[in-house]
Amino acid sequence: MRISVDPERCYGSGDCVYRVPAVFTVADGFGAVRPGGEAAADDPDLRDALREAVEGCPSQAISVTEERPGRP
Repeated sequence: MRISVDPERCYGSGDCVYRVPAVFTVADGFGAVRPGGEAAADDPDLRDALREAVEGCPSQAISVTEERPGRP
């Protein structure tokens, strides 16, 4: 799974950090994927919270791409 936060769209509401602190953090006032956050996102217990963070991002700055086995 690949997760990214578009710094051009993010305006730093912090909603993602509130919803999934194991995956997101704040860097320079904006949302960012925490080091190791993509690995944490593979936790089945965090899937619903991650989906809610993506759907609830007020600036629609978060994207998640499911990676297929054997593909980068």
